Amino acid sequence: MSRLTVYSSDNATTSLLDTSNNEHISAELAKAGIRFEQWQANAPVTAHSSNDDILQAYAADIQRLKRERGYITVDVISLSANHPDKTALRQKFLAEHTHSEDEVRFFVRGQGLFCLHIAGKVYQVLCQQNDLISVPAGTTHWFDMGSEPEFTAIRLFNNADGWVANFTGSSIARHFPLLT
Repeated sequence: MSRLTVYSSDNATTSLLDTSNNEHISAELAKAGIRFEQWQANAPVTAHSSNDDILQAYAADIQRLKRERGYITVDVISLSANHPDKTALRQKFLAEHTHSEDEVRFFVRGQGLFCLHIAGKVYQVLCQQNDLISVPAGTTHWFDMGSEPEFTAIRLFNNADGWVANFTGSSIARHFPLLT
């Protein structure tokens, strides 16, 4: 179940908002400039589906976003608990950073926690299967895939170079809850 928890950026122990209602999540995130929607596949997708099958199953939504936002590159990323670099990757993503382009992720399976540091608040968005999140360029954030990651996500980019982070050097991410 998707979930949004909002904290004051100086208080990680008391939430200002905690909801699992998808319409409420979408409305609250929209106020902060974050896109959140849910997609449904137009064809069955299983753990054994190829990347091409996954992209085809969501082709209409992908094309809509490409038209609306000018995304030029689309790929599929999967990470599992047996990945040899999972700990190093988790640490890299847990450092607060920005991007010069939108960070767009659609969760085909599994989950991930996006933490957005905006205007004195931290928005923690637990994204699950069928959730799309679009974090606008320049938004400070970090991502937690958990200690035993299991997810597949579609990524859309404006930049052919793909994921390029500009780390802020802030320690804020260490003060907020993470996935177990």
